[in-house]
Amino acid sequence: MNEVRIDKWMWATRIFKTRTIAAEACKKGRVSIGGVTAKPSRMIRVGEILQIRKPPMTFSFKVLALAESRMSAKLTPGYLENVTPPEQYEMLEMSKLSGFVDRARGLGRPTKKERRELEQFKDDTDALNPFDFD
Repeated sequence: MNEVRIDKWMWATRIFKTRTIAAEACKKGRVSIGGVTAKPSRMIRVGEILQIRKPPMTFSFKVLALAESRMSAKLTPGYLENVTPPEQYEMLEMSKLSGFVDRARGLGRPTKKERRELEQFKDDTDALNPFDFD
């Protein structure tokens, strides 16, 4: 086995929860190899790098080994390597934080989880304040 369908591989390595979702991501143009969007039937080989857009960030994975059947999460590091640039993770953090700052008017009160995260964010920023003379 030197080639595997891209949708099967993404499902087998647990990038997507179901093969249907993996195929839909390919059809929507969210999966690309070398800058070219990939169809679900595209065959992949060892050494290729996949870019998978899961808004707000783009993950990059290098294919280390091929698999057609679903595996446990403990085995996935032997089949793929996460080569996502750190800038993508920074962008993810910024989008999480901007959700608090740019809360749209009329969405109602924050949920309990959102309130706790907002308080945690405020505490973190207060700790960094150089003008705090307590």
